[in-house]
Amino acid sequence: MTDTPVIGVLALQGDVREHLIALASADALARPVRRPEELAEVDGLVIPGGESTTMSKLASLFGMLEPLRERVRDGMPVYGTCAGMILLADKILDPRSGQETVGGIDMIVRRNAFGRQNESFEAAVEVAGIEGGPVEGVFIRAPWVESVGAQAEVVAEHGGHIVAVRQGNALATSFHPELTGDHRVHALFVEMVRAVG
Repeated sequence: MTDTPVIGVLALQGDVREHLIALASADALARPVRRPEELAEVDGLVIPGGESTTMSKLASLFGMLEPLRERVRDGMPVYGTCAGMILLADKILDPRSGQETVGGIDMIVRRNAFGRQNESFEAAVEVAGIEGGPVEGVFIRAPWVESVGAQAEVVAEHGGHIVAVRQGNALATSFHPELTGDHRVHALFVEMVRAVG
């Protein structure tokens, strides 16, 4: 890997374009990933927000679920936002019928925990490992983390709830930093990818 890592954004559903822009601004070569052969070509992957049940079904339909699990198990850096956080959880508290996860972070996540679409909000969130003050978190039908296992590190909380977790090469936030123009969380993830290279 060169100093400019190739980072994919899982492009089955959700806010793909915003992540591509945020990654590019954090000095990564960003590209959409829809097929296993495209996944094989990236150094790291972002799983965007969207609808977690739909994303898990599409990942299965496109033959992406097992390759994703395998790459994450093998240590590929991965970052999930909102629905992406749900997909990276080892367990969902209230899964929809047939909903599967990629796994990779020892955490239990509650879907739509912060409320419905019309209860979306923005909040300043202090994230461990990110300098320069709090990041602006956009919470849209956001999950929160009910609990984490011994391997997972809580890196941010809001309102008494866990909203960002890191475990090894995996990072997850319940909020959407890609929607704010502040790309420090993406820069942190790019550094995580470089560290593996």
